[in-house]
Order: sequence, then C-alpha cells, then structure tokens
Amino acid sequence: MSSSLLFLLLLFVPTLMLEFRYHSNSEIEQYLFQVSAANPDITHLYSIGKSVKGQQLWVLALGLSPRHHTVGVPEFKYVANMHGNEVLGRVLLLQLIGELVRGYRDEEAWSLQLLNSTRIHILPTMNPDGFDEADTHCLFSRGRFNYNGVDLNRGFPDAFAGLRKQQQLNEEQREAEVRAVIGWLKSETFVLSANLHGGAVVASYPYDNSDRGFDLTGAASVTPDDDVFVHLAKVYSYNHASMHRGDLCDDSGPFRDGITNGYHWYPLEGGMQDYNYVWAQCLELTLELSCCKFPQPNELPALWMDNKKALLAYIQQIHLGVKGRVFDGSGTPAQNAVVEVEGRSNMCPFRTNKHGEYYRLLLPGNYTFKVTYAGHDVLTETLSVPYGPDQYSAMKHDFMLRRTASTTVRAPAELNPTCNYTLPPKGGGATSGSAWTGLTVGFGLVTVLQSLID
Repeated sequence: MSSSLLFLLLLFVPTLMLEFRYHSNSEIEQYLFQVSAANPDITHLYSIGKSVKGQQLWVLALGLSPRHHTVGVPEFKYVANMHGNEVLGRVLLLQLIGELVRGYRDEEAWSLQLLNSTRIHILPTMNPDGFDEADTHCLFSRGRFNYNGVDLNRGFPDAFAGLRKQQQLNEEQREAEVRAVIGWLKSETFVLSANLHGGAVVASYPYDNSDRGFDLTGAASVTPDDDVFVHLAKVYSYNHASMHRGDLCDDSGPFRDGITNGYHWYPLEGGMQDYNYVWAQCLELTLELSCCKFPQPNELPALWMDNKKALLAYIQQIHLGVKGRVFDGSGTPAQNAVVEVEGRSNMCPFRTNKHGEYYRLLLPGNYTFKVTYAGHDVLTETLSVPYGPDQYSAMKHDFMLRRTASTTVRAPAELNPTCNYTLPPKGGGATSGSAWTGLTVGFGLVTVLQSLID
C-alpha cells in the first residue's frame, strides 16, 4: 500500500469507530494524532509537559479557533486519569472527542453551537505512568500514584496550608505532572473545568480543605461561590442517568442529589480543584463516575451513555454569568484589573487577563461589581444577569474606567504573593509551547504513518 493512500485512509477513518475498551497510552496518542490531522480546522493537539517517565501529557483543543484564545470565547477543560487506576474517564473523554467532531461534521446544532462558542481542552490522561502500573481490581488496584509514588491530588499548593509552608516547597520541587498543570493554568484563562475520577458516583465541589474558620458552614467548607458550585454539581448529577439518586455505591454515600461538598465528604490537602478555584479563577468539580475504579470493558458502552448528556450539559454551563473587558482611561484593555462581585470575597481576587478580559460565572440575579485598577477611579456598577447557557453566551458587559484626577502617578498595585499564580509567563508561554508542539505532532504523525507502512 502506498504511503499517500495510507495517509488518506488514516485521515478519513471515522472517529466513531473507536472501540469501547481500555486503550494504551500509545494508542491514545495515535488516536489524538488521527483526530487532529483529520480535523485541523476545529482541533489542535498540544502537550503541556511530560510525566516522570517522560510520557507526553497530550491535550486536544476543539473549537473554531483551536490553536489560540479568542477574546470573548471562554476556555473549558476536562482532565481524566489523575489517579492511574481510575480509568473510566480516559474512555469517556475519547468518546466525547469523537462525538464532538462527528456532531460538528454532521452539522448538528448542539455541536455547532458548543464549538462555535467555546474552546474545549481535553486531557485524557494526567497520569500515564500510573495507568501503566494499574491492575484491574475494582477498588484496591495499584497505579493510583505517579511513578514517584506520589498522589497527584495531594500535590498542589494549598491555600489553607499557610504561605510559609508553601514557600518551602517551590514549584520546581513538585511532581512533573503537577508542574505541567500549573503551567497550563498560567498559559490559558480557564473558566470552568472538571476532573474525572472513579470509586464513587457523585459530583464533588470545593473546598476540599479548610482552616476550620470563616469558610466552615456546619461540616462543609464553603466558597464565596457556593451557590454556583452547587448548581454546577446538580447540572451534572441530574443530566447523568442516575447520579442524582445519590445511593449507587455500597461503600460511599448516600449523597443528597448526587452531590457533595468536598470537605464535608472527606478533607484533603493539596487538591487540584481548590487550586484551580483559588489561584487560577477556574471553577472546577471533581466528578466520581463509577463505583468500580476499573469497570469491566463490557460495561463501558452503558457507562458512556450514562454520562454523555451530562458531559455536554456541563460544558454548556461555561456560559453562566457575565463576561467582558475592562478598559483604562485611554481605551486600552487593562490587564490585572480586579473585578469583584459584592458579597463574594474570593481569597485571590478575580483579575483580568492580558486582553483585559474577565469571566464571572453567576446564577441569574442582580449583582454589584467593583472594578479596581491602579491610577483609576474605582468603578461600581450593578448588573442584572440573565441565564446564558441556553443562548451559548454569558451576558456581555465592558467596564470603562476613568483616570484619577490626582497629578501623582500611582505605581501598579502589587499582587498578594499568595495569589501570584495567574499571570502568564513573560513572552507568552502558551505561544512558545504551541509552536514546539506543532513540530512534535508533525513528527509524531509521520512516525505513526511510517510504522503502519512498515
């Protein structure tokens, strides 16, 4: 068979033909290459780094502008297989990729609307080394930890652990996979996310930890955006075939409405969902999707159908609330302006990105915003916020600032050192990373094709 014919065959093999089974890390890599090569207009494959053993952590971005951020288009992500022996998420995210591409190519309204309005990033495995070590025991299989024997969901900076303790463990000392995700969060303005796990069936929301002080309400550790998190968790549980029942597993629950506050369920330090929320301004849930960590392969089709509607409905919730830009007195987008909502005192204030953008996920209602930027008057405005997901767009509102009347030039406000995690690297780390990845994907695809030819 000629190499050109093989190349065409590879490009046009329907993604729907992906088998319901557990694919190896190399098979996932080849599948992502195939989808990316066949759909360059709506997909972009890139790596956020490597595992301890040097395996690439591949992410597939999907959307109308998959290679880079577009102002006004929110960034969403799904992450699976953080614990190497919790494997259903790998299968679900591969199927989700195929479903999104198929729906777009078939011009189905739901897929067109989703990909036209959202940039979706999918990381099928955060812990490929752990997966390689996993066995198929339902609850007690090995493979949970990374190659260094570390639980990645205990390895992130923790807002409740105290600044001094965090400084003792700098970023370079953290696990490779954790560093990769931290860098990823610095390079993109993620708005909404979910982390797919196994071993229970419940949607868990922040906080996972507590200082046993202001944040505690009863046995729960609540965030300033607790109403939004509860709503998001219920969106998933009630769009799932049965999660909302809350009593699906013998060894966990019951969970009212199929949701739980993470700390109320069990406290943990160094979790990824708290890190996303506190330092990256990204609201993240932990989705526990199967009683068995390693379900039998013959159960996979049904488990996909149980979760398909919920996975899509959850992405759509990225269009809750308000989005827009902040402009300074000269009409220039204002980076690092603080955009606060009255009554929601976040540990790390939400700030605008390098494009002057802000995104605030809020339920319908009236909210008072306060915008603060060095050298400018504080701006306070009250907005009436509708429900955006049905229109695939949050309410759009720009804030126009006025310079202070003082003749004294004020220096830009310094970030609180505990919150200095959201600014992108100088020189645009995401851009340089994408350029490198383009070469990697190109050479990788050639390698895959060559191996098939040989």
